[in-house]
Order: sequence, then structure tokens, then C-alpha cells
Amino acid sequence: MRHQADFSRSTSLQRLSSEEFDLVVVGGGITGAGVALDAASRGLSVALLERDDFASGTSSKSSKLIHGGLRYLQQGDVRLVYEALRERKRLRRNAPHLVHVLPFMIPILTKDGVVSKKIARALGSAMWMYDLTGGWRIGKLHRRLSAKKAFAHLPTMEQRKLASAYLYYDAEADDARLCLTVLKTAADNGAAIANRCRVDSIQSSSRTSHEVSVTDTVAGTSFVVRAKCVVSAAGVWADDVRSLDENTHPDTIRPAKGVHLTVPWEKVRNDIAVVIPVPRDRRSLFVVPWISNGDGTYKFTYIGTTDTDYKGPVDDPQCTKDDIDYVLAALNASVTTNVTVDDVTAVWSGLRPLVKTDDSSAKAGRTADLSRRHKVFTSENGVITVTGGKLTTYREMAEDAVDEACSILGRKASCKTKRLALRGANGKRNQSTVLDQHLDGRFGSDASHLRQLMTENPSLAEELVPGLPYLKCEAVYAVTHEMATTLDDILTRRTRARLLDRRACKAVAPAVADLVAPYLKWDSATRDHNLAHFIDECAREDAAGLVTETEFIASTTKGTH
Repeated sequence: MRHQADFSRSTSLQRLSSEEFDLVVVGGGITGAGVALDAASRGLSVALLERDDFASGTSSKSSKLIHGGLRYLQQGDVRLVYEALRERKRLRRNAPHLVHVLPFMIPILTKDGVVSKKIARALGSAMWMYDLTGGWRIGKLHRRLSAKKAFAHLPTMEQRKLASAYLYYDAEADDARLCLTVLKTAADNGAAIANRCRVDSIQSSSRTSHEVSVTDTVAGTSFVVRAKCVVSAAGVWADDVRSLDENTHPDTIRPAKGVHLTVPWEKVRNDIAVVIPVPRDRRSLFVVPWISNGDGTYKFTYIGTTDTDYKGPVDDPQCTKDDIDYVLAALNASVTTNVTVDDVTAVWSGLRPLVKTDDSSAKAGRTADLSRRHKVFTSENGVITVTGGKLTTYREMAEDAVDEACSILGRKASCKTKRLALRGANGKRNQSTVLDQHLDGRFGSDASHLRQLMTENPSLAEELVPGLPYLKCEAVYAVTHEMATTLDDILTRRTRARLLDRRACKAVAPAVADLVAPYLKWDSATRDHNLAHFIDECAREDAAGLVTETEFIASTTKGTH
């Protein structure tokens, strides 16, 4: 790895318009970030262009789990689970500050419950298969819990229905933070990276000569990026990017919608993640504690994810009344605290870029049954598309895409990312206090920069949003070192405040705007415009939760929502 880059947007923009690159990546989600890092670490000159903000699509709206996917074993996709668990081990080694072990519990209920004791033996077999497929790599094996011990982990369950449970282990990570860290590591390896850069066209004079026309949506200016190879890693927008190259829309992506709800931890009181079944459905949901208080309790719990076909505009998936009712019904079938819509403090909704299959019967089936495998496709012009996959396997997806790029370029360069430590993984780390644990779990050894900001200006050690763990220095650092350009960047992705408590974020948004305005060189009109946009986004999220999915899609189609 080279020296730590300053991750400056202005510096990257100068390079993008003046240099010729071996590879330009379209898309700044986790897959595009992985491609940029893989290619840069092999010695290729790399540019990355993100239309909106880094991880603003699916990569900030996942279940935040680094896991093999137990249900994929039940679908018979042993290879996918094996590969994902192998990648989980690599991520824990390469980013120990970001990826943490998370225990999971699957309750076994009596015949009165949704899952009968009869299924216990089948689950036990699945647990052993999971361990043997690669679950053991985490250093722990599954085990059976008594009803008493299971109840202690989720004391809001109806105890008389609980027969026993299985405990197994996976891992968790802040998805947006992981994506940003991969991007910063790519920059350390020489990549030129910029957000708010919309790709308008791709012109190819040969398979190894391309001109990508770009608009900087912050400044409103345009420029051309010259590259020998183009890789599209645009997620659910992959077909849109392909249409710029192929002049026709290939219609290969089938978006699957996943939603999550956040509620106060006291309404659930789970000290580990729990898998709960959805009544009268073949699906299950994760119930995950979030934001530790350092004493075995937490501030929040989030519940998700759903997995349903999505027919609306991919730029604006929202959590609707149907989604909220579905998740709350599943939760209330497993706990006794009667969690209502009034208890929901935040929601988030994302789209999985599932690849359509040629099997017409699978097309008509559930998105939950579609494969999470990724695909790499190269057009006649030499433009590569990588899509599908899942968060845990992003590195492997990137490796396959860059292998294809090297083939087109005639370059022999082996992958370096299997053991490449991500930014913040090396150096001195401090976890002596709850504050230290918070900073280390987000920045690793880079937390020293945050501590320096607090030393220079003690007011930056204050809470950014009352009741949440983020500090004012994190907002400043997001602007000065992480390319945040809007309030939404800061409150939704650089911190996860909006995903924890939307109402609190709306209340504090004016103060956050005042805090970062000098660093972003905002005048009063720009500050007011940015604040109004954030408040409007929150209001639209509120409104979507009051209407059905059909009503929401109809309103967005008509442009009235």
C-alpha cells in the first residue's frame, strides 16, 4: 500500500479530467469500491465515478451482516455459502476494526408456535452443514440452548412456547462505512475517486479505448475521462449503464426490495441477533441489537429484511405501510410487547440487483428463491459489467471483474486483495472506553484524526445528535476527509443517525448545517437549500409509510409523490 491519500474530491477531479486511466469504474457502491481497490492494488491506474454519494444505493441499505446465508444452504446452494464464509474470514482478517463477530439464535417453538419441535432435527442438520461449509472459520461452532438460556437472550418472547434454540455465529459490519473504507484504501493505492459525477455517455473507438462523458453535479461542469477499459458496477442501475454502451436496454436486472425497521431496544431486549419466522410465509427476519451501551444493553434493535419483487422507480424505493405492517406482524408474533408503528424510530429500504434467469418458472417465482450469485459480462465494445452477488462476496466479485479487465488489457497481474488490510486496520488502536470502542469500530487506527480534532476544538467532542453515539467531529471529518457534500451524506451514511432516529435527525439538522457550512463553503442560500432538501427527504419517507405499495408506486409513476 502507498501512503494514506487525503481522499480529496478536488484533487480527484483534476486527475479525472487530465489523466488517461487503465480502468474506469462506474458505480461507488461496495462492488465498485472493490473493483477499484483490486485493480489499483494490482498496479493499474484507476478512476471511479459515482453518480450520487458513495454507497447511496443498496450498499448502505443492507442488513449489515457479513454472513454465509443459512437459507441458501436450505436452497441447496452449498457453493455460494462456502464462498461467502471464506470471504467472511478474509474480511475479519483484513478489516478487524469494522467486521465483528455476532451471535445468532434460532428459537425452536412448541407446536403452538410458528415453528414446531419437529423441525428441530432438520435445523440441527443445517447447523452442522453450516459449520462444515465454513462456519467453523469464525472460531466457534453452533450449539443447542435450553429454553431457559434461549429466553434470557430474548426475554420478550412468550416463554411457554419456547422449547429450545440453536446458537450459531456470523459477523456484522456497518455497510456504508465498509464501502467508504474500501474506497479510501483504493485511493491509498493510487485510485482517483469522486462522488457526484454522473456518467452521461460511453464512447468506444476500440475495445481498449473509451471516452466517458461526465457531469460534476456539484459544480454543474462537464469533462471527459479517457480509459483503456470500463467496468460497470452500478447495481440495480447496471442495465442503464449498459444502455449507454450498447444503445439498447438489456433488461437483465430483477430488483428485489428489502426493508428494515428500527425500534427502541427496550421493546425487544435481545442481547444477540435472533432469527424469527414470518407467520404463514416461508421467510424469516433478522432481529439485531444495535448501538451498545457497553453494559449488555443497547439503544436500538432493527428488524428485516424482506425480499419481494419491486416494480417501482429504482431511484426511490421507500418503506411503505405494507412493508411496515409485514415486519411488525412478524415481530409481534414472536414477542409480547406489542410493538406498534408509533414505536418505529426509523426505516430503510434498498434494492438487491438480482440477475434474471433464463428459466421462465424462476422468473415467475419469488425473488427470495433467485440466486445471489454474481455475473460478469463483457460487451462487444469491451465494456465489462459485474452485477448480482451480495455484500459479503464483494471482494470475490471484484476479483472476477478485474481478471476480465486484465484479459482485455493484456496485463498479467495477480489479485492482491485476499490479504490486503483495509484503511485503519493497522497501527495503534484504543478500546479502553465506550467512546474509544465507538471510534475504533468506525475508523480503526484512523480514529487518531478524530481525537486530534477534539483536542484542537473541545466542542467537537459533543454529541452530533442527542442520544446517539456520533460526535460533531465525525461530521467535520466526513466533510474534510470523506467527500461528504450534503447533510444526507453526513446523517445517513457517514454516520447512521437517520437509520436510527429520523425524528431526532430532523430536529438537529439546522445545527448540523451550521456546523459544516464553513467547511463546505456554503453561503446562507446554499445552506438553506441543503437543509430543505434533507427535511423534504425525511418527509417523503414519513409519507411513504402511510400508503400502500400500490399507492406509492402509482404516485411516483405519476410524479405526484
